[in-house]
Amino acid sequence: MTAVAIVTLPEFNEIDSFVALHMLNRAEGVTAYLAGPDPEVVSMNGVVTGVSATLVDAAGADAVIVGSGRLTRQFAEDTAFLDDLRLDPFRQLVASQCSGALILARKGLLDGLPICTDNKTRRWIEDLGLTVTGASLSVSGNIATAGGCLSAQYLATWLLLRLAGDAETRRALAYVAPVGAGEAYIEELVGVARGADPTFHEDPNVALSAQA
Repeated sequence: MTAVAIVTLPEFNEIDSFVALHMLNRAEGVTAYLAGPDPEVVSMNGVVTGVSATLVDAAGADAVIVGSGRLTRQFAEDTAFLDDLRLDPFRQLVASQCSGALILARKGLLDGLPICTDNKTRRWIEDLGLTVTGASLSVSGNIATAGGCLSAQYLATWLLLRLAGDAETRRALAYVAPVGAGEAYIEELVGVARGADPTFHEDPNVALSAQA
């Protein structure tokens, strides 16, 4: 079973964590779970949820998404937290959603890469001397960044393609596609995810693990 940890911190953005969580768990052979420093966390809108895995568990996952929230900037300045969050893009797929890019940047994972993030976080990323693109999803090797809450669907689709392959991704997306939108919606998600990842340009049929 392929594991995806979604790092979910206090005052997290519900869309970032829950959309990816649901979409990823629709695929056979993929299990996604919330991970964080606390066993329970409250979202930016007061939703209380359990967190089923620790940061240690996230370090052992095949893929990790670092979500965003109102306190992400504070966590990005917390050296103890950064030390506890062990990410390895040589072994894992590593991704960020919106302000989650601040955490990847502080860990030195985004140096020299084009970065996607939300409009509010953009200036903080640029203050670090990094480059923010105007796209919703950017992929460089095993590292992906997404900008804008609803880009969570593109990020989840990219992870599904890399971890489960095209056929299983499409089967999983069929469960969440809006009624009446069906194939067109799936084609859009797959098109954005494939278009952002140069790996698929080399071999459009490949399903890749995190192994580079």
